[in-house]
Amino acid sequence: MRSRTAGLVLLQLSLTACCVSAIHRTDLFPYGPINGDLTLHEGDDETSPVLTLTKPMFFYETAFSNLYVATNGIISTQDLPMEKQYVDDGFPTEFPVIAPFLADIDTSNGKGAIYYRQTESPSVLNRVATEVQRGFPGTIFTPTHAVIATWENVAAYEETGRSSESPRRVNTFQAVVAYDETSTYALFLYPEDGLQFFGTRPKETFNVEIELTARVGFTRGEVPYFFFSRTEGPYYSVTTNEQSVKNLYQLSNVQVPGVWLFHIGSSYTFENVIPAANGDQLPTPLPQRQIIEFPTTPEYPEVDYSEPDDTFGDEQEYTMDPDFQNPSVPEFSEPDQDPPHLQPYGGDATLTSDPQTHDAAPAVAGPEEYPPPETRHLHPQEVVQPQHPQHPLPEHTLLEAFPHGPEGEVISVEEDINFDSGVIQYSPENRETCERYGQQCSQNGYCTDYSSGYCCHCHAGFYGNGRHCLPNGAPHRVNGKVSGTVKVGGTALRLDDILLHAYIVVGDGRAYTAISEVPEPLGWALMPVAPIGGLFGWLFALKLPNSHNGFNITGAEFTRHAEVIFYPGNQRLSIVQTGRGLDSENYLNVDTRLEGSVPFIAPGASLQMEPYLETYQYSPSLITSSSVREYTVVSAESGAETFSFQLRQNITYRDCRHAPRSAPQTLQLNVERIFVMYIKEERILRYAITNKIGQVGGGEQVNPCYSGNHDCDTTAQCLPGEGSSFSCQCATGYTGDGRSCYDVDECVEGLSVCGSQSECVNLPGSHTCRCLSGYEFEQDGRTCRDVDECLNQPCHHHASCYNVPGSFHCRCQPGFQGDGFHCHHQHERPKTQCEQHRDSLQRGDGSPPIGAYVPQCDEQGQYRQQQCHGSTGHCWCVDSRGQERQGTRTPPGTSPYNCDAPERPKTQCEQHRDSLQRGDGSPPVGAYVPQCDEQGQYRQQQCHGSTGHCWCVDSRGQERQGTRTPPGSPRFNCDAPVRPKTQCEQHRDSLQRGDGSPPVGAHVPQCDDQGQYRPQQCHGSTGHCWCVDSRGQERQGTRTPPGSPRFNCDAPVVPTQRPETVCERWRASLLEHYGGRPSPQQYLPQCDSAGEFNPVQCYGDSSYCWCVDRDGREVAGTRSNDPVKPACIPTVAPPTMRPLPRPDVTPPPSGVSLLYAQGQQIGVLPLNGTRMDKGRASVLLTLHSAIVVALDYDCRERKVYWTDLSGRTISRAALEPGAEPEILINTGLMSPEGLAVDVARRRLFWVDSTPDKIETANLDGSGRRILFNTDLVNPRAIVVDSRSGTLFWTDWNREAPKIESSTVDGHNRRVLVREGIGLPNALTYDSTARRVCWADAGTKRLECVAPDGSDRRVLQSNLNYPFSMVFFSNHYYYTDWRRDGVLSVSRDSPQSTEEYLPDQRSHLYGITVASTSCL
Repeated sequence: MRSRTAGLVLLQLSLTACCVSAIHRTDLFPYGPINGDLTLHEGDDETSPVLTLTKPMFFYETAFSNLYVATNGIISTQDLPMEKQYVDDGFPTEFPVIAPFLADIDTSNGKGAIYYRQTESPSVLNRVATEVQRGFPGTIFTPTHAVIATWENVAAYEETGRSSESPRRVNTFQAVVAYDETSTYALFLYPEDGLQFFGTRPKETFNVEIELTARVGFTRGEVPYFFFSRTEGPYYSVTTNEQSVKNLYQLSNVQVPGVWLFHIGSSYTFENVIPAANGDQLPTPLPQRQIIEFPTTPEYPEVDYSEPDDTFGDEQEYTMDPDFQNPSVPEFSEPDQDPPHLQPYGGDATLTSDPQTHDAAPAVAGPEEYPPPETRHLHPQEVVQPQHPQHPLPEHTLLEAFPHGPEGEVISVEEDINFDSGVIQYSPENRETCERYGQQCSQNGYCTDYSSGYCCHCHAGFYGNGRHCLPNGAPHRVNGKVSGTVKVGGTALRLDDILLHAYIVVGDGRAYTAISEVPEPLGWALMPVAPIGGLFGWLFALKLPNSHNGFNITGAEFTRHAEVIFYPGNQRLSIVQTGRGLDSENYLNVDTRLEGSVPFIAPGASLQMEPYLETYQYSPSLITSSSVREYTVVSAESGAETFSFQLRQNITYRDCRHAPRSAPQTLQLNVERIFVMYIKEERILRYAITNKIGQVGGGEQVNPCYSGNHDCDTTAQCLPGEGSSFSCQCATGYTGDGRSCYDVDECVEGLSVCGSQSECVNLPGSHTCRCLSGYEFEQDGRTCRDVDECLNQPCHHHASCYNVPGSFHCRCQPGFQGDGFHCHHQHERPKTQCEQHRDSLQRGDGSPPIGAYVPQCDEQGQYRQQQCHGSTGHCWCVDSRGQERQGTRTPPGTSPYNCDAPERPKTQCEQHRDSLQRGDGSPPVGAYVPQCDEQGQYRQQQCHGSTGHCWCVDSRGQERQGTRTPPGSPRFNCDAPVRPKTQCEQHRDSLQRGDGSPPVGAHVPQCDDQGQYRPQQCHGSTGHCWCVDSRGQERQGTRTPPGSPRFNCDAPVVPTQRPETVCERWRASLLEHYGGRPSPQQYLPQCDSAGEFNPVQCYGDSSYCWCVDRDGREVAGTRSNDPVKPACIPTVAPPTMRPLPRPDVTPPPSGVSLLYAQGQQIGVLPLNGTRMDKGRASVLLTLHSAIVVALDYDCRERKVYWTDLSGRTISRAALEPGAEPEILINTGLMSPEGLAVDVARRRLFWVDSTPDKIETANLDGSGRRILFNTDLVNPRAIVVDSRSGTLFWTDWNREAPKIESSTVDGHNRRVLVREGIGLPNALTYDSTARRVCWADAGTKRLECVAPDGSDRRVLQSNLNYPFSMVFFSNHYYYTDWRRDGVLSVSRDSPQSTEEYLPDQRSHLYGITVASTSCL
């Protein structure tokens, strides 16, 4: 049956061949100088100047802005190397190439010409559009630019003097590359008489009669592989042998012989070149005078390839090449078959029926003989048969797509395709296995073989898709660039690769994105486009039970297409974000492209977005989502306006189909908090988003790991337990107890896998290997091999290159002189570098300066290998540049070094040592210089020449801990085995300063001889002692003050079970009373994890709430039915987690800083001008079992004062290293919430919200008295204007809130504000404008009023939940309970805000300003 079918096809071909003619030269696109072409210089190896494209062009998946046209029949996106590096090699090349005819072509002495130009001609663009629609039916392609390159009558290179009996053969061919904003197509045109030679002889073997066939096709060139390596990229070959080259002008893939069309690039995912699909057979005869019509863009005229009389007449004969009369004809499949395109990646295949993606396989890949070697092909009985009645296809369709493995080999696989399941079955003998491709898996992953292929998986402790794995719990960074054109109103604004950075706290799903250099008005207009940063929120979302985030699925390589449609204006914005893998520091690289338009937003406006839920649908290789979101824009011009946009997105990625898989899944992303801001002054656009991902409709998770209320370190993973219990585990690459984690230096600990000729570089949570100079990585990313620099021809063309390990030498050829980089004929040799060096040292009389070293040159002017200093007598060897060869210097009186010995490259020790040398060869005074042995390795024993200290080092020169000895003491035995640092030693050493001493007043743990924590620990400054466990965590009840007997740390600590608290007993009693099922109207006490009363108590799920004290008693004046819950403060501190930092002060940096209260600690946030210096934020003071609420600062004595609701005390501490708290008042306090320091009068004022009174005392706690104890319900904030001696305070009584004032002596009490306020939590005094300002959690406003109550003004009207506020330098800084951070508002530009969110999430309370002097 097959032979019969083949015979019928041959008959059909013979009948149709007579009626079709190949194109003629007149059918080529217009070319030559008359059409505006540039002409390439004559020669054998010429490259055009850079052709800068008007708009970037996509080749494969990458955008390029430059093209180069070369003599040898190619176009490239980069400047070409010398032809000897590619012209005689096989396909593919190492660099990107569009090759209509890659061969050794020569245009010297008038042997043809090469023309090229960039054009926007409508006739040219229309003609290309016509061919694309002919070759890719259904495609909408409107090219905007084209590049035409024409090789006319060019000849093959022939060696000088070689006789040729045959007449000179020349070729003419043309390449046209056309593109729009997203796609690129290429046309190759070969006229009927255009190809007279089909290959060229290699230059290196002219004594051998062989000929290399021309290469036709496309190659992406080398692409990055792992972190430091590169591997062969995808390529597509049209020809394989001489016959296939001859067929170029006789066959076609667009039904016109001599014309070949290919889709060669796209801004979307693009695996390989796709040929046109309509060239499977020659066209059938058409009636005379019948015109062929193709749809095209209306503004372009039509064109066809018919003969000049526009007919396909019978008199036009089609003559096949004699060598092609009986080609090896393939067996053809049944008509109307359309085989799928195979997407080879680790054995994967993606099936699609979308005609616009061109993922279906072409009917003919090229004009080669069939079947071509090593190509993927399908069994005839397994191919699906869609209906295309107008264009019957051959029985068997040949697919040639050249998938590539890690070694660049072509993969040949027999495949059984099950189109119901979409799974490709591989035969066992040809399947892709871990043995062949396992190196594609992450170094933190492993490979598993399955019946149909292999898949990669991450090791325990890591997450990802196996090809890319990241440590669980560790924070992550994203780097990338943003480009594109976005219209705001009618103005188009271009973004040219501006920087994007993102930081993600993976432990609780917080993603912070910043885009820099965003111009106005685009910065304001892009504020609603939070989906730009939303990608990173989804990728690294906090995972709820039975779920996974995006990175688990896609890894670091993906493409996200999103379309945002804004309403009511119907503006559309396209977002394309492409994951490019992980960089050398293991951070994700993502490029973002924006195209379209966005609504105008007035400058200075602010934007609010409410939390939302978003559903993601998962299927193999594709993730989709669609949602509608609302946002509110608040501006001075229009007030608050609400708009919406629709977001549709799909994310494509490479999926491994071989492992067992579950059905497509649906997950729900819960975006809890969204904060957007554009900073005009810095032109930075910021998005901050908190994300969780879990099952659709999943209930609320109460475990702190899922709610984000845990206190694990940002480099730790929170592990949920039963109920609300949890534990913290440091991320892989870190060590510690989970609440304090330290980076593991794998290089020092000997945990790296770096090979020879490489060095280990420590990274946060990881490490990387870096090859020494002159070496590069093998494909495994770990083994270093010597770089053969000679391959890049670094020497002069009249010089020879000699590769040596880690370096190379250049030497001029006989008859030439020079340094190898510049060679000249001997009789006209200019001065060499040595001679110039020597002569530059001569004085006017021709003699050198006394005592100066003068280089010695040989007869050719080169540096003599042996150089000696005439004054000192030292001798040494030099290289060809006169640079001293390390280890060859000898002192006077000793035998000189043998300079003919092969030169060894510098070792790391020698590089380290030599980097410290000054110009005269001596080290800086007092500096430590490493000592190297004869092989250049670090000597095991190192000593400091100035201090006399000695220590042992490892092979990388890193000091081995515990081996340092002072001068005069016995040295350590460096041959003893190296023990890695213990946790105690790491903890101890992390506290050392640069000079090796600990910070003043800091506690430094004591370790025993084995590096373990000593059971008894003591603070050297305070004298307190306590017992610790094996992890250094304090054992409760063992701390003793100085001078008292110490606890016996060998005695066991008997665990005690916590008894039920009052709250828990009351709750259990009521539950029993309600029969176990209380109704929503019935009250049930709410207890925290420690069993204490929650400070806010509510009826069921209603908004009817009130505050309670530590005993559960209602706080008067707090009951309300307001949606905004009352501002209740807890009175019982949460249980303290160990290890416990000492309660002593770590002073802030010099300058001005913000101090803020956060539960059990006081934090420091330095200010740089008025900007928050978030990178230098730190903890000033840690106070165990405390609830620090109010803060104020005494600038005269540099002391901070605070109130503690848990201890019911008022305390202070000096901002000095190691200073400890001093309790001022510890009696008669119930709920001290507000605090103010009168610097001028040296008085202290505070409010107590339980007994409802305001008191005062001296700064040392003496002279205490009551100012007011009447007409107060819930006093909260208090401030003092020292200049005028006026007090101001707030009372947030829910029935009648107010703001009052009086003198500091308690006289002239009056109400300033009574109307239009709700929860006036925060209060401050603007001393420059002399105004009282408050922030209200009920009205959400920031307002100010004159001290007499007049001239009330609103500065900000969209606050969240402010608690405390301070004024400094025209800015208001306030803590916010909704954001759990510090925010700022400019008095002069109220819409301009800045935010700082501490890594540890919990409510922030009081805030104040501290400086080194009074402001």
